Amino acid sequence: MYTLLYADNEGHIYDAPGYPAWGRTGNQNISLEKIDMITLPEGANIMYLPGRKAMGERDDTPGLAVAAILPAGYTRTYLPAFKLAKDAPQLPLYGYTAVAFKNDRFYVAAIKTDEGSKWNPMRFNTGKLKKLVKAKLRQYPQNRIFQQLAHCSLNYHCCTAQNVFYERWEAGIPVSPTCNARCFGCISLQPSECCPSPQQRINFIPSVEEITQVMADHLRHAPEAIISFGQGCEGEPSLQADQIAKAILLTRQQTDRGLININTNAGNTKGIKAICEAGLNSMRVSLISARTELYNAYYNPSGYTLEDVLASIRVAKGCGVYVSLNLLVFPGVTDRTEEVESLKNLIADTGLDMIQMRNLNADPDELMRVMPPTFSKTIGIAAFIAQLKTDFPNLTIGSYSRYVK
Repeated sequence: MYTLLYADNEGHIYDAPGYPAWGRTGNQNISLEKIDMITLPEGANIMYLPGRKAMGERDDTPGLAVAAILPAGYTRTYLPAFKLAKDAPQLPLYGYTAVAFKNDRFYVAAIKTDEGSKWNPMRFNTGKLKKLVKAKLRQYPQNRIFQQLAHCSLNYHCCTAQNVFYERWEAGIPVSPTCNARCFGCISLQPSECCPSPQQRINFIPSVEEITQVMADHLRHAPEAIISFGQGCEGEPSLQADQIAKAILLTRQQTDRGLININTNAGNTKGIKAICEAGLNSMRVSLISARTELYNAYYNPSGYTLEDVLASIRVAKGCGVYVSLNLLVFPGVTDRTEEVESLKNLIADTGLDMIQMRNLNADPDELMRVMPPTFSKTIGIAAFIAQLKTDFPNLTIGSYSRYVK
């Protein structure tokens, strides 16, 4: 039996012997079984959920609910189960995961979907980071992108920003202060009545020279170098397609090393086409659903449709670009039968190369409130992943962008 965990009001966490643990999928609670659970991975965090009573198979459960936050490379299969108090505050934007206790060990409802050695937390926020940031800013004192990335590295602890200063692997370049969507789970812009965003957007549009300077510097020096547009501190990068395309052409005059990637909602097909034709190597498209009703409920797109997203994927594939989906995974939504079939149709139609499983960071109740109602069955996240592997043996399933030449 997996035992319920609970917390007191001071945040001290306890196990409750004799109280079997529950998980949650969508709005339904379920018992946690051995097949659902793995040992709490290194780098995970456990936190209590204010205003939410712990729930298990017994009605008299004590204390507040507890959740785990998984490190990158692990896909959540069940949410924590809890009973919401009337005055419960909205939860910050984290990927809350069911956690339980058994035989003196913590367990979580999750599947390992990628190897995360490059993204191990021990590789970031090291003692030499501030020195490296200062050195790069001295080298490029007028470049506002480096200044923004310094802020993101030291204050937001952004890994792709820090990689610019460590001169390694995938590094980000924010370029766009505007967006053509109003995502429910946006991490850089939220309405005032919602939970605070964990980071703020850039407030300027970099020049072509600034973009080129950062791109060329990283691609020339970093091992397995990837430059990625579309960061957490910006809006939609393809809205600055002209700037990006010019910078790609100028950068490739200086170096042919490394890969150029864009993380995008892909709604601006014209902009995506220009960027691809300039020499883009890979594109990762954010997607919660391949069905219009659910897609629109989450993204609230402005001036584009889901069909435009699919058109952008086809354009990119036609240009030889390696295309991934940044699939926002949420138990009880992603694994609905109609969602699974629609996603399979999208994969077959576009011939995309990879799906990156990303736990959707949101307050579970707030997200379910904006999701369209459904009476369809869910098959479970584990079964969903297994079906993709069976039906699309050439499709790569993981959690990170690949260095694919």
